Amino acid sequence: MSTALAFEIRDSAIAGKGAFAIRPITKGERLIEYTGERISHPVADARYDDESMQEHHTFLFSVTSRTVIDASRGGNEARFINHSCDPNCETEIEKGRVYIFALRDIPVGEELNYDYAYERSGDETAEDERRYKCLCGATRCLGSIMEPKATYLKRTRAEAAKRAAKKRQRAQESKGTPRSTSRATRGPARKK
Repeated sequence: MSTALAFEIRDSAIAGKGAFAIRPITKGERLIEYTGERISHPVADARYDDESMQEHHTFLFSVTSRTVIDASRGGNEARFINHSCDPNCETEIEKGRVYIFALRDIPVGEELNYDYAYERSGDETAEDERRYKCLCGATRCLGSIMEPKATYLKRTRAEAAKRAAKKRQRAQESKGTPRSTSRATRGPARKK
């Protein structure tokens, strides 16, 4: 049984094509699954070299540290949902599948969008900033489809703290720091 989409694809003021509501959409409604060919990150990197492309490629969706969905191959209408810094939709990954949900009620005619939140690597150049410039036009536009620099710094500090804690734990364990023992690890009980 086929369910009719709550939106249609047409020209967008944000970028290229966009998805526009053709009926009222209610908050929390699951709109569509993001589909396409499942590939590895190295394959995606080889397939789409940002340095040689005129525009960045936004049809890739990272699902896990190993899997990317390439919606340009076998993808559906979800690939046309544009980025916004003030989104009306969000993505959720459930058991390796990506779904797009409405964050709030959306009236007929409004363009659907979600925050792409491209993760920064910390070595972005002025050219990268230009390439990933945001055109959403939202009042709260951050100017980039990449995560805010403050979010990147907070994330990398948290990751560094987690790595340092693991390193300290491994060092402590390798020194043979005594641990509390249970009866099972002390050996057999003696009979009196």
